Order: sequence, then C-alpha cells, then structure tokens
Amino acid sequence: MSTLLKVENIETYIGQYHILQGVSFEVKKGEVTVLLGRNGAGKTTSLRSIMGLTPPSRGLVTYKGEEIQTLPTYKIANKGIGYVPEDQGIFSDLTVEENMRVAMKTQDQETEERMNWIIDLFPDLKRFWKKAGGNLSGGQKQMLSIARAYLNNNDLILIDEPSKGLAPIVVEKVMHSIEEMKEKTTILLVEQNFMMASQIGDRFYIIDDGATVHDGQMQSLVKDEELKKKYLGIA
Repeated sequence: MSTLLKVENIETYIGQYHILQGVSFEVKKGEVTVLLGRNGAGKTTSLRSIMGLTPPSRGLVTYKGEEIQTLPTYKIANKGIGYVPEDQGIFSDLTVEENMRVAMKTQDQETEERMNWIIDLFPDLKRFWKKAGGNLSGGQKQMLSIARAYLNNNDLILIDEPSKGLAPIVVEKVMHSIEEMKEKTTILLVEQNFMMASQIGDRFYIIDDGATVHDGQMQSLVKDEELKKKYLGIA
C-alpha cells in the first residue's frame, strides 16, 4: 500500500512555545490513520502544521512525493487535502446549501455526484438544506463540516476530533459516516474517543509532549493495556 502523506521529524512553534518537538508519521492510501495522545500533546498542531496554518520550522511534510511544508494553506488544499477543524469552521449565516456551494472548487457533474452521495450519508443535511448553519445542532454542524471537506476530489481528509461534545447516538452516526467515506478516500483522524478510534482506525501513532512515541496497527493497541494506560490514561 503506497504512502500518501509522510511527516518527518517536524518541529512547530506557536509564538514562543515549542509545541511539536519531533513528530513523524505516515498515512497509507486507503487507510484511516489515527493520531492519539492526551490533551495538549500536539495532535491538533500536527494537523495545522500539515495544512500550513502553523507552519513547521523544521522537518519535512511530503504529499504524493512532493514537499509541501513551505507552501501557503490554499496551495496545500489545492493539492487535494481536505481539512475538518476542531471548531468545524462552517459559515453560521449561510444555509447548509450555501455552505456546500461555497466550498465547491468546481461545479461539475462529478462534484454534484459527490454532493448527492454525502447528503444521502447525512440525511439531516438534506432535511435542513435551507436552514442557516448557525441554527444546526452540534452534531449537524459536524456533519456539515465533514461533508464540505469530502465534497471536492480530495485524496486525503484531515479530521480533528469529530466526536468532541457530541451525544453518544450522534457519535455513532459520525463514526458510521467516516467508515463509509473510508471506502472512497484516505483519512487522517485526531480522536480522543478511543472506542471510536479503535473501531475505524487501521494504524495509530501516539504523540506525547510534542513527539511521536509509539505506532503500530490499531488492533495491537486495543490489546495493549499497559500502553493505553501510560499514554492515553485508559485503565
């Protein structure tokens, strides 16, 4: 299975704070790769560094064999990387339809087909098509944010904590949607909900204090009680 994204020993500062101090991982095409770790470990900053929102000061980020760590965010996105931020990033004053339309890079038949597929996956979006994004529930906003990232022909989608603050029944819906999307695209996921991460993830990387400390197949982590307790606080 080919490597789609490779992050090599990146270091990232936010102001004076040295947040990432040696993060490395690979994302294989067609898999769900999960970044795990305690709050504040550097998982979100890792995604933001890939997207050029907090550019790394050292290290390499390679996408489809091309170094992208020095590119501006819009050029990285145009390479075919979608991003679902932790705060969802939807336009509150625009309707669901307008949020989807404004996210379109091209208005062609393929994009329309992708939109129809993702809306079928999230029936709530179809139901509230003409409703303002700001009036949606937390779960519906998350669905809209994921749908917008999938809408374009992105070969890789970065998703930051999709289950955060959601009721268990909504988490199940989001988890199901990511499992369905996995058949059509590659996903790099940051997720605190280990039950969700373990069910949909293929490979994991643990980040601790701004550095990658462990990786492997997700099913091996499920059975490793000591590792889960040490780095994830799961007893």
